[in-house]
Amino acid sequence: MSEESSTGRSADDQRRRKLMDAALTVFLRFGFRKTSMDEVARAANVSRQGLYLHFAAKEELFRASVEYFLDTSLAAVAAALADAERPLEERLVAAFDTWTGRFVGALGSDAADLAAATKDLVGPMVAEREGQFVEAVAEALRASGLVDAYAPAGVTGRQLADTLYASARGLKYAAATREAFVEGMSVAARVMCLPGRAPREKRTKQKPPSPRPVGGRPRKARGATR
Repeated sequence: MSEESSTGRSADDQRRRKLMDAALTVFLRFGFRKTSMDEVARAANVSRQGLYLHFAAKEELFRASVEYFLDTSLAAVAAALADAERPLEERLVAAFDTWTGRFVGALGSDAADLAAATKDLVGPMVAEREGQFVEAVAEALRASGLVDAYAPAGVTGRQLADTLYASARGLKYAAATREAFVEGMSVAARVMCLPGRAPREKRTKQKPPSPRPVGGRPRKARGATR
């Protein structure tokens, strides 16, 4: 492939991504039924004809946008969980904020039909990607060694990840803002990570041994017998 054709393909991909980003925002605000291709074109700052060059129908745009969101979110989740410079708690919160938190406060009053549209038009893709997300969280928990602290209770890494995901889904509807979602997930992650934190804190707080006096042998207390 020539450099010119490669550049053209890259620019075309960037335009498609721009259109799908705009479409996601509009679908979340108006729902599937009330979203029009004209509205998406305005949000993306392109002509209606320009939008139709990439997507022939609203259904095709919706499927592509959902798939785009799922795949890009999984990539961002993987990057957050792999960031060894950050504590496990922070990585977990970042992963759940990327996957779930971004929807808090973003859904409009007309977006109630998105679940049905997703089921009809996207099929099992969402469930498959959700499974991949939860497994990525479980693997991060295993790699951290935290799961070992729960082994005596017979709790697995996948069960811990499922528990965090249940908390995230609850906060998605209970939290008024994305900031409140992050705060709630921070508490959930802190509690889950506590068994792994306690041994480290105990080791760091142990009293250091008393230094030996200069000269080698310690002095005996005054009045002590030989």
